[in-house]
Amino acid sequence: MEGEENKKFAEYFIGKSYLSFLNDKEVYIFNITFEPGCRNNWHIHHGAGQILICTGGKGWYQEQGKEARLLKSGEIVYIPPEVKHWHGAVIDEGFAHLSLALPAENSSNEWCEPVTDEEYEKLNYKK
Repeated sequence: MEGEENKKFAEYFIGKSYLSFLNDKEVYIFNITFEPGCRNNWHIHHGAGQILICTGGKGWYQEQGKEARLLKSGEIVYIPPEVKHWHGAVIDEGFAHLSLALPAENSSNEWCEPVTDEEYEKLNYKK
C-alpha cells in the first residue's frame, strides 16, 4: 500500500486506508489507497469540489440518492461542492485514487454517517 496508514482520518473509514500528500501548489493532491473492503463515511465537501482519478484496483463511488458506480483504473469522477457522497474499495480487491481539490477560502469537509454493512454488501453482490 502506498503512503502512511491514514490514522488522522481513521475514525471516518471502515477498514484500513493509506494517505500520501503529494502537492499543495495551486491544487491539493492526495493519493488514497483502500485495503479490500475499506470505505469512507458519507461526507460533503463545502466550498470546493473534488476530482478523483482512479489509479488502481476497483472501487465504489456513490452520491446520495443515486446508484453506486463501480470504478476502475483510469476513470475520473467529478464531485461538485455540497454533494453528499462516499467512495472506497470493493470487498475483495484494493483500490487507489488521486484526490484533487482547489484550495478555497472557507472550504471544509463534513463527515457524516458510515455506509452501513447492508448497503455496502448489496453493492458487492452485484459487482
